[in-house]
Amino acid sequence: MTDTDEKSSGKRMRPCPICSKLSTQEDYPFCSDRCAKIDLNRWFSEGYTIPVVETDDIDESNFPED
Repeated sequence: MTDTDEKSSGKRMRPCPICSKLSTQEDYPFCSDRCAKIDLNRWFSEGYTIPVVETDDIDESNFPED
């Protein structure tokens, strides 16, 4: 692939988020179908989560009443 091909496609090649190899046009942003399926499996198995702090246990007596 040449520099002209990258500019005409509008997508810059970047490292695959799974294995860090250079991504391909067919599987962008991944380097292969295998890495795309690994990422999809992580989504399905809830591998990508954001920790949440529960606030239900806060004692409301410390807050002034209106």
